[in-house]
Amino acid sequence: MKKLLVILVLLSSVFFLKAQDKNEVYLFSYFMGNGGDGLHLAYSKDGLKWEALKNNKSFLTPTAGNDKLMRDPCIISGADGKFHMVWTVSWNEKGIGYACSNDLVNWSEQQYIPVMEHEPDARNCWAPEVFYDEKSKQYIIFWSTTIHGRFPETEKTGDDKYNHRMYYVTTPDFKTFSKTELFYDQGFNVIDGTLISENNKYILFLKDETRTPPQKNIRIATSKKLTGGYSKPTIPITGDYWAEGPTPMKIGDSWIVYFDKYMDHKMGAVRSKDLKNWEDISDEVSFPKGTRHGTVFKVSQELFLKLKSLN
Repeated sequence: MKKLLVILVLLSSVFFLKAQDKNEVYLFSYFMGNGGDGLHLAYSKDGLKWEALKNNKSFLTPTAGNDKLMRDPCIISGADGKFHMVWTVSWNEKGIGYACSNDLVNWSEQQYIPVMEHEPDARNCWAPEVFYDEKSKQYIIFWSTTIHGRFPETEKTGDDKYNHRMYYVTTPDFKTFSKTELFYDQGFNVIDGTLISENNKYILFLKDETRTPPQKNIRIATSKKLTGGYSKPTIPITGDYWAEGPTPMKIGDSWIVYFDKYMDHKMGAVRSKDLKNWEDISDEVSFPKGTRHGTVFKVSQELFLKLKSLN
């Protein structure tokens, strides 16, 4: 009888998870071209085939910053039930963009957060990401910046004298922000970080931006602490091509990391069940033409149907 009860409980759990999966849809936020027209969204039911929403038209026109771009849009579902988005506003400005929304259609006033204005020699703020930490009940925003002369040992390893390291701020409400601090430096040019929390540790996917000798691949670092102490990177999880903009999602019992094969003008992906052994599944995924990198996240079936009706 006990064995039967255990089996019934396990079966009910499986059915619940399957039902839960069916009630959620995967969305992908991305930009096109140089990011001037703003936010684009695509959807997928299986995480492999992606189709554009709203006929691939923009959901939000950028207004933050001087150059008014919306590159690298990162969207998460926050603890307050809202969607929070950060993005790159410019190639050369010292801040990032922020806005929030209840439905991904109607957005708050766009905000320019001057995260590097205190650094006179800062050159840029690229590829910001936002992550909600359940332990500390706060958000962390992190991005990559080149500061002239700050890391001279790797000044000649990047493109056009870019020599990035990752920096961060934390915030409980997107109104007050901590002091900007160094987030990741393991002695190489690094950009395009994104975080997940798994097995009681923080897992940071990142791009080794080294041009000389060429790397341009996606790697992983880990830490027990949210804001620092991340390890040296693993060997590349991507193949013999240049990749950037990783974004991970657990689908079924596997993790898929999507990324931009930017030299090939298409998206790629790798898959793993243990976050250690990876297989390239780029040939299995398809995205709307012109997709540039962004973020994968989940929404309810109800919200998806509202978004789908805009097509």
